[in-house]
Amino acid sequence: MSLTRRQLLAASPAALALAASPTTLLAAVAAQTPALPDLSDWDKLRAQFALDPSYRHFSLFFIASHPAPVREALEAYRRAMDANPFLFVEQALFEDEAHNLPLQVSNEIGSYLGGRGEDVCLTRCTTESLALVYQGLPLKAGDEVLTTVHDHFSHHESIRLSTERSGASVRKIKLFDESATASTDQIVSSLKAAIKPNTRVVGITWVHSSTGIRLPIREISAMIRGLPQPPLLVVDGVHGLGSVDETVATMGADYFCAGTHKWMFGPRGTGLVWANAQNWARLRPSIPNFSEFESYVAWTEDRPPKGANNAARMSPGGFHAYEHQWATAAAFRMHQQMGRARVATRIAELNEQLKAGLAGMPKVKVHTPRAAALSAGLVAFEVDGVKPEDVVKQLLAKRIIASTSPYAVTYARLAPSLVNTPAEVDEALRALRSIAA
Repeated sequence: MSLTRRQLLAASPAALALAASPTTLLAAVAAQTPALPDLSDWDKLRAQFALDPSYRHFSLFFIASHPAPVREALEAYRRAMDANPFLFVEQALFEDEAHNLPLQVSNEIGSYLGGRGEDVCLTRCTTESLALVYQGLPLKAGDEVLTTVHDHFSHHESIRLSTERSGASVRKIKLFDESATASTDQIVSSLKAAIKPNTRVVGITWVHSSTGIRLPIREISAMIRGLPQPPLLVVDGVHGLGSVDETVATMGADYFCAGTHKWMFGPRGTGLVWANAQNWARLRPSIPNFSEFESYVAWTEDRPPKGANNAARMSPGGFHAYEHQWATAAAFRMHQQMGRARVATRIAELNEQLKAGLAGMPKVKVHTPRAAALSAGLVAFEVDGVKPEDVVKQLLAKRIIASTSPYAVTYARLAPSLVNTPAEVDEALRALRSIAA
């Protein structure tokens, strides 16, 4: 077994206390955590959520309700920490690899993403993930970050704050005029035409929460890789992760940033960045980490860390809501058991049902592409003569929870997910027909 931080501190009083502590704390937590339930049909999956049954929930993409396996994992970790906070956290963070909980979580995530656990950086949300990447990039005056007018506040602000500090510039372009009629060729060609010799980074969003369009990341990546000086591709992937059948580690993003507390049903306040070893080596950490032993040894020896930067060095250190971070593994195990393709097919079917119903309403304009390849789990629309916020209010009066997109131009949104049924989609459509009338 390789040297651990605990072994390095073997002469300290704290380490002496640990030496006398039980070595089965993690095993005890595992024994108290129920096995995953049967998720072989969607009724059984919906039964895992403690959602108010008097509402129709079409906005869980905003922030998830914890399903039973996640709640149970959270409670098991919380009980263990409440009983022995020092012993449990010290063991979980600084033990050998077989008992290191952050590493186990990263391995679960890496497996789902189709990559390695060591290439996963654990964060608290998409915003933190984007900020860590953009602040970590070695940008300088004369460099450009290219993004789009369609991206979210968190993406735009992460770029702005980074470029202001580095002296680099930022430019925003339109990929399409109408999201509903956009095509893969149009999106790729618009982006290609905008890339300049000094463009060092392209920042885009996989599934737009503004209109529900899903960008063709593989095609975009292939185009970028074919350029003489390909810029790095940073993807905000939060609304594709857990709703689309895609292998993140091979889709072509250099940096994939996402929260896990949306479509993945992960604990609230959890997120990730995925990148390969070469791209992690490009970044400079912003926050001291608790996850990489070499950084700690270098500190004790008063020298810089040796070797290339990696995902563990990028993971924000300090004390966190560990029970939430560690219970993330339960959410990824749920999705592995359900099957990525099966989940994506179900979400696509419900959203196609919704889009088809909306298409038959003369006073409704749908902004989400009808094509399955360019959409995912969000449907954005307008009702002629009714403000988006009023559409949401009228739906809520009928116990249907919708939302508006928080952008300069806003639309009403419904997001059929695994907690919904075809009958609930029909119920939402009936309500919208009465509003549109």
